[in-house]
Amino acid sequence: MWTQNYDPFGVWALSTGVAALPVLVLLGLLASGKVAAWQAALAGLVTAAIAAVAVFGMPVELALAAAGYGVVFALFRIVWLIVAAVFLYDLTVATGQFDVMKASIARLSGDRRLQAVLVAFSFGAFIEGAAGFGAPVAISAAFLVGLGFQPFQAALLCLIANTAPVAWGAIGTPIKTLSGVTGLDVELLSATSGRILPPLSLIIPFWLVRTMVSWRETVAVAPALLAIGGSFAGAQFFWSNFVGYELVDIVSAVVSLGAGVVVLKFWKPAQEWRFPNERGETSLPNHPNHGSYEVAKAWMPFALLTVLVLIWGVPEIKRFGTPAVKAWLDDHSSWKPPMPSLHERVYKGEAVSGHPTPTDKDKEKAVLDIVPISSTGTAVFIAAVLSGFLLGVGPMRQAKYLGATIRRLIPAFAAIFAMLALGFVTKYSGMDAVLGLAFTRTGPMLYPILGTLLGWLGVALTGSDTSSNVLFGNLQVITADKLGLSPILMASANTTGGVMGKMIDAQSIVVAAAATGEGGKEGDLLRAVFGHSIALALIVGGIVWLYAHVLPGFVPGSAL
Repeated sequence: MWTQNYDPFGVWALSTGVAALPVLVLLGLLASGKVAAWQAALAGLVTAAIAAVAVFGMPVELALAAAGYGVVFALFRIVWLIVAAVFLYDLTVATGQFDVMKASIARLSGDRRLQAVLVAFSFGAFIEGAAGFGAPVAISAAFLVGLGFQPFQAALLCLIANTAPVAWGAIGTPIKTLSGVTGLDVELLSATSGRILPPLSLIIPFWLVRTMVSWRETVAVAPALLAIGGSFAGAQFFWSNFVGYELVDIVSAVVSLGAGVVVLKFWKPAQEWRFPNERGETSLPNHPNHGSYEVAKAWMPFALLTVLVLIWGVPEIKRFGTPAVKAWLDDHSSWKPPMPSLHERVYKGEAVSGHPTPTDKDKEKAVLDIVPISSTGTAVFIAAVLSGFLLGVGPMRQAKYLGATIRRLIPAFAAIFAMLALGFVTKYSGMDAVLGLAFTRTGPMLYPILGTLLGWLGVALTGSDTSSNVLFGNLQVITADKLGLSPILMASANTTGGVMGKMIDAQSIVVAAAATGEGGKEGDLLRAVFGHSIALALIVGGIVWLYAHVLPGFVPGSAL
């Protein structure tokens, strides 16, 4: 057994500086643009391993096991999902259905500003709600490139857009995980998050358009942006507060897309905005008019994806069936053995656990998540294969397309494996907690903002709102209790602040670059998106601060 030591030097500032080294190496090399993403991730991993063993005293065996655990997690929870999602996209391209999808969006409006919002924000949120992880950025960015957007711009827009929906991504997984880690009621956490993020959901469509054009040209499409963002925000608030947490993103995205379609039937911008090389053209090329059947057929793969992901992910649906069927699924859909040499061999320290003497509850669990059937990626893959058959693509052609998809994504996979190994080494060594504890050294007046930034840091480090909630969720509750703040509010601040770190985590940037063919420009993407991430995280922090100190009665579970 080994207990995490959060201050090996006895000087918290120095210990924090060493704990930050792996992140600084990773992000610094990425931002430099001089090395490939996988090389930057590998350098960060080596730095983390050295710091964990040499400074924080982690046994070598535990460090190696933690890195291996990260690789297994990446394989089944991220890489498999990305392969399936991009494979589905590649099938729609190969069969010509993607051109019909593009045409159906283009016919709603030839205005590039509105196309960006409908695809990156509304459609991306739909994919986030269904699959999560890297799928929304990969699919929506590829969609924008297919519409004629420059690859770099498409990646940038989709990274910014994939924020407000992330707290309920993959059928509510981050919120559910936060509840499990903290012991707080999942519906209260969802409701509180649903009171923090709707203002951002309203703002982000405007934010996206402003990255493309001037303020004047942004205001010119304000009616459509208000309809799309406002309907999303309203549905997000209503569903998270009064219905449930699993389908918040999917419902909000569908309502938002519907609102956009209705508005664009009755309202058009005074002048359609197009890219400089398209100006002067009376219509955009390659977008013919298709009948309703053709459009429905083209969107069928994504409709099938949604149905299967819901079957895989929503607990109420998974519980449906005979006891024999449920028993078979429980026995055969996953294999979750403990990670050798790591499971329950690491104790959280007192500063995080709140216990002077470690207890069994303070043991860090490390259960391998080998889920070849129950993984969301499997649902997406089955949707892709079935769609291929329905579109007339036989097994051999599908195998050929799948092989091409995998070969194209190999550099991204190498980066993801190294990044997840890095994240798990920092987690089990306690270095992530060291960085988090640095944020807690403030009073109740500043902590609502800094606690929100702690969630942002967690996602930036781990690449996952779910992982950030595992890492810092309980720490937020402990700190909130010590400072007299609402534990529900600060736990929710972790997951809602975290979503703004999603756009700068190395994993998302690698996926966006791979999906748009911009491999090698990860550093440029990081520099382009970093300011947006900080600004939006501070807005979330401001909202949390208002709830903490001005409107505490608006936090669910608080006395009015």
